[in-house]
Amino acid sequence: MGRRVLVTGLGSFWGGRVAQVLEADSSVDVIIGLGTRAPTVELERTEYVRTDESYSILSRIVRATQVDTIIHTFLVVDSSQSSSRRMHEINVIGTMNLFAAASQPESRVCNVVVKSSTLVYGSTYADPVWFTEDSRRSALPKHPVERSLLEVEGYVRDYAADNPDVSVSLLRFSNVLGEDIVTPITRALERPLVPSIFGFDPRLQFVHEDDVVRAIMYVLDQELDGTFNVAGDGLLTWSEVVAMCGKRLAPLPPVGRSLAGSLLSRIGIDLPPELVDLLTYGRGIDNRRLKRAGFDYWHTSAGAVRAFAEAARLRSTFGDRPEYHYERDVEQFFRHSPAVVRDHRT
Repeated sequence: MGRRVLVTGLGSFWGGRVAQVLEADSSVDVIIGLGTRAPTVELERTEYVRTDESYSILSRIVRATQVDTIIHTFLVVDSSQSSSRRMHEINVIGTMNLFAAASQPESRVCNVVVKSSTLVYGSTYADPVWFTEDSRRSALPKHPVERSLLEVEGYVRDYAADNPDVSVSLLRFSNVLGEDIVTPITRALERPLVPSIFGFDPRLQFVHEDDVVRAIMYVLDQELDGTFNVAGDGLLTWSEVVAMCGKRLAPLPPVGRSLAGSLLSRIGIDLPPELVDLLTYGRGIDNRRLKRAGFDYWHTSAGAVRAFAEAARLRSTFGDRPEYHYERDVEQFFRHSPAVVRDHRT
């Protein structure tokens, strides 16, 4: 029998793209996608199950489907898109329910991959140039998104310690750029004048969206245990990034970082406080552990920036691609109707 995989956050950017890659893998027999909203990409054989944000139905799904693999992509890493309460419900309670489901006696789960973020390291003046997977934060977390992700990682470590027979991979991804991903950084870089923090030009690191999905699939295929940083080679100053995108910097007046986010919101720029910290102090991530395990990045940090800049230029010229809209009746017709002529060559 092939793999039976459950993907959380199917309606998110990452959940949909992971499911698409799984569909192309002939060794995967079953794909179950859980989400609070419908998929945003076209899928052919992934079964979509709508759930609440805490994933209270997860235990029943794991028992009923007998999945052996869970890929947990449904974590909030952008606090501008969620309240603190909702973020805690999704990140902390949802992950608790996930591991409770995977730990039940009827569970056949033997592989778990969790998509986390380098936000767990924070960003302060006392940081090292490079954070390794074993580095500690330079200061206590002060933002809800950082605290929730640290709680998530605590549950991951506890589950791995209690279930040594299960392969558990925790991936901490750096700032993502690419052709399609939308984040606070991409929204800032698409403005005519890009905000910066007066008096600071931090060094940043990026990972291309394709390498994100490739890294998830690599640790799954290789059944790699442990924690891995995922980031393209090289650091770039914020001014270099902005110049590569053909834009100009707009330094905020020296009003203090606590007021910077409020000032940006008033002029229509929604930079979450953790990103204001990043645009002040920057962050560098040591990516050698995953490379030593055999993973080969397709893009450097600079390559990810160039890919985003080119895609943004094309969008400004030709507009956005048509959006996909999931309709359950239509999907059921294409999947199950005898009237649909299927290609049996594959």
